[in-house]
Amino acid sequence: MRKIIEASTAAAIGVKLSRPQVIPMYPITPQTHIVERLAEFINDGELDADMIHVESEHSAISAAIGSQATGVRTFTATASQGLALMHEILHIVSGMRLPVVMEVANRALSAPISIWNDHQDSISARDTGWIQLYVESAQEALDTVIQAFKIAEDKNVLLPAMVCLDGFTLTHVFEPVDVPSQVNVDKFLPKYKPAFCLDTKKPITMGPIAYPNSFMEFKGAEHLAMKNALKVIKETNTQFKNQFGRGYGDGLIETYRLKDAKYAVVCMGTIVGTSRVVVDKLRKQGKKVGLIKLKSFRPFPIEEILKVTKGLKAIAVADRNISLGQEGALFSEIRSALYGKSKTIVSGFIAGLGGRDVKEETIEKMFDKINNGGTIWLK
Repeated sequence: MRKIIEASTAAAIGVKLSRPQVIPMYPITPQTHIVERLAEFINDGELDADMIHVESEHSAISAAIGSQATGVRTFTATASQGLALMHEILHIVSGMRLPVVMEVANRALSAPISIWNDHQDSISARDTGWIQLYVESAQEALDTVIQAFKIAEDKNVLLPAMVCLDGFTLTHVFEPVDVPSQVNVDKFLPKYKPAFCLDTKKPITMGPIAYPNSFMEFKGAEHLAMKNALKVIKETNTQFKNQFGRGYGDGLIETYRLKDAKYAVVCMGTIVGTSRVVVDKLRKQGKKVGLIKLKSFRPFPIEEILKVTKGLKAIAVADRNISLGQEGALFSEIRSALYGKSKTIVSGFIAGLGGRDVKEETIEKMFDKINNGGTIWLK
């Protein structure tokens, strides 16, 4: 069924089709529409789930631990300061290997106060052990949350997952969306069967203390699971494409007009759409440029990046975040991936912080300065 709907509604429909049983929630702009739609689905009898109205985002993610630990598929959502308030618990969710799925409506972190989009909130949670998938459109938001449950719950992964969509720039935009049937989603994402859970008839210990002789082994297992997710994300994307006719590159990255390109921009989220337009414009001028869309920031697709950048003279990495005093996180990751293995020049660009528009001219400036190297602020 094809509808023109708000991206937040599309994201909520993706959650509904995934059949979570518990949704701990706390509203925060610009995420609120997602859980409002889910509340409506529950009240209208379209979704059989318990929504827990908690007193803070810290409580929301804590409640998600409790429900997921009992073997129940669990979803929550947040943004900005809400995600920051969850921070200490994010590590616990991943450390306990609980496949919670959360949508993050990306929004700048205070201070100064901003309700508009950049990626500082989720990037700041980069090292918490959560899978992070960034989406470009309402359709991708719907499709990716369904895939996220399947990826997170895979026995070789068992890690929580964030689906990140740009606040306002995407969350409040209306776009045409193909809504899959519940029957087809059920075939793709079967009923959740936990690998382990709290059960009074079969007691287990979850989240125990780890002494120095075992802590590294736990983290090693988490690290391996995140590496395993690379393969599982690709397989899940392929399965989804085979069943629904839509795919997003290989699930990790997606390229556009890169076959004979000499230069390319690398970006995440809604900047991708603007970059496509610029690439087409510059191609008409005879310039051999292309686009690399990064969908999976964690796990980071090193081998895939090496493969698609081979032969490129230079790449421009667009960051909607900043590690103050250093550079953008995506730029750091890309440069590290290529270090010692490629002669491609890597230039980083900081743009779009606090909701500032990343216009066609902004992307064109990146291509103009693509050979400069280092980090460049674009205002």
